[in-house]
Amino acid sequence: MTQTPASFLPFVKPEIDEETIAGVVDVLRSGWITTGPQNQAFEAALSEYCGGRPVRTFNSGTATLEIGLRIAGVGPGDEVITTPASWVSTSNVIYEVGATPVFADIDPVTRNIDLDKLEAAITPKTRAIIPVFLTGLPVDMDRLYAIARQHKLRVIEDAAQAFGASWNGKRIGAIGDIVSFSFHANKNLTSIEGGALVLNNEDEAELARKYRLQGITRTGHDGMDCDVLGGKYNLTDVAARVGLGQLKHIERFTEQRRKLAHAYFTGFEGSAAVKMGMGLPLADLVNSNWHMFQVTLPLDQLTISRAEFMEQLKQRGIGTGVHYPAIHLFTLYRERGFTEGMFPHAERLGQTTLTLPLFTQMSVADVARVCRAIDEICTQYAK
Repeated sequence: MTQTPASFLPFVKPEIDEETIAGVVDVLRSGWITTGPQNQAFEAALSEYCGGRPVRTFNSGTATLEIGLRIAGVGPGDEVITTPASWVSTSNVIYEVGATPVFADIDPVTRNIDLDKLEAAITPKTRAIIPVFLTGLPVDMDRLYAIARQHKLRVIEDAAQAFGASWNGKRIGAIGDIVSFSFHANKNLTSIEGGALVLNNEDEAELARKYRLQGITRTGHDGMDCDVLGGKYNLTDVAARVGLGQLKHIERFTEQRRKLAHAYFTGFEGSAAVKMGMGLPLADLVNSNWHMFQVTLPLDQLTISRAEFMEQLKQRGIGTGVHYPAIHLFTLYRERGFTEGMFPHAERLGQTTLTLPLFTQMSVADVARVCRAIDEICTQYAK
């Protein structure tokens, strides 16, 4: 079954309006295309969105996590607890600052870090926690911060996928400790590449600014100093202008994503795929921003592999993704002593998860098309 390119439904597609495109052209013509006035405006708008908290932008959500750890004082000899069900950058940055990642398995219902297992993993060396809000669903923030306060731990929220999400009516970013957002091209709000740190006070914001650009502080027209070991992590004004344009639409984006997620739950209700054991995400249509809609395939009931299932969908003009293989099973982590079987829920998720199309230009009819295709494939290849 061959589809024309026009009928292909990707699993993600950014929505960038003509005003934003024209704004980028204006920036390019202005002669100031690296970090400058657009970046300042973007930081101010993000700060307003996050309840007035200080915000500093960076060139990626990986940089924000690493700098967040440095601001929290995490370094050699420290342990940081996180989840193996994430993009590998979440734990790579812990190694980057010289600390040691300690994994806690996920809750199979929320697919986020299991807070019971997190608390059990705390040792005298634990300095911080990096919870991941997988697919935009926050963890139980009340319990998370109760644990952090009890054990005097810093929290660097990996909210890469959670811009626009909330917890009990409060925006992610407006509450908590250090919050890290990603604005990568596949995120709900994109600056093409980029990220932001939401911080607690101006001292942390100033330290973030220093880490962002070689640790430099300028004094007057011709003076400068360097008092911390920084890097090159600044966001360009071109990217900031894209982010500013996106921010105007974030409420609509989130509303549309929740509408599409609801359509998926409706479309799969009573379906052959679910009856065979296909797993659906937690149906939180209030707190989650629905960055992604992920199912777990009933591979033990099928005669084809996940890769073959994805190919069948591709032949029907439907794109999919895999988010994410369990981090501790990558070679880098196996070489550091992690083995199969240590975190079974994360491993099963990594082996069976399938990310379905979900982006703002989709329609409910598109969702129904995906649901029908999955049912057809499950029925055709049932054991």
